[in-house]
Parts: sequence; C-alpha cells; structure tokens
Amino acid sequence: MLRGLLALGLGLLLWASPAAALQTSCAPLSEQEVSGWFEQWNQALASGDPSEVAKLYGDQALLLPTLSPELRDTPEGITDYFTSFLSRHPSGTITHRQIRLGCNEAVDAGTYRFALHDPQATVNARYTFVYGLEQGQWRIQHHHSSLLPG
Repeated sequence: MLRGLLALGLGLLLWASPAAALQTSCAPLSEQEVSGWFEQWNQALASGDPSEVAKLYGDQALLLPTLSPELRDTPEGITDYFTSFLSRHPSGTITHRQIRLGCNEAVDAGTYRFALHDPQATVNARYTFVYGLEQGQWRIQHHHSSLLPG
C-alpha cells in the first residue's frame, strides 16, 4: 500500500509540474557569467550577422525591440529585427545594471547606450534580459528594450 501511495504521489507531482519534477538541481551561476553574456551578445552584434545574434535566443524567446513596434516571438522574427538593426552597425555599452540570480535563470536589467554608425546616432535605452537554461545552454528567453524617455 505504501508503494502505491508513493507511486501515486510521484505521478501527481509529475503531472502537476513535469519540468520541476525532472529538474533536480540548479546550475552554478555567477554575476560575472551573466555580465559576460551581454558581452557575447554585443560581439554577435559586431559580427554583422543577424543569425549569430538570433542563435543566442531561446526557441520560445520573446524580443520586445528598441527600434521597432513589432514584438518578435519566433526565431525568424528575431532574425528579421536584427537584419535591420545590424545595418546601422550598433555597439552597445551598459550604463547601469542590476543582476538577479535564480535557479537556472538570471535577470540582467538596467540601461544601455548604443552607438549607431549609419547614420551617426546615439540611442539610450532601458533593457531587461532574462536568461534561462535550455537544453544545457544558457539562452535569452526574454529581451525587452525601450528608449529612455525625454
């Protein structure tokens, strides 16, 4: 009977939260690693290749971009946004950040500045990157970027 109750309890746990039941531990993570992911993203921008940038995003990622009113929630949509954005040759710099670490996720939020080179311009924006562990790799799950007011 005890074996039956344990099996039932495990079954209910798996049914209620399959991802949580299968997740047995948190991947080690540091603020320094999260900071490095922005640098990796910025280097992908410098490559000029939209697919290099898009592959940093998860399969179900949501991008709310700085210079487009259209949300991007497919790999094709994310690639399309970066095709346009990269034509301006952007280079990003973090001006203020807060990093929060969680179990198999991290949030990096603050402000950044982009130098755009075609045409010459500077864009100041707020940002949030939410990173998650997806199939053993850290990927961007959500990225919101909006122009700073006034």
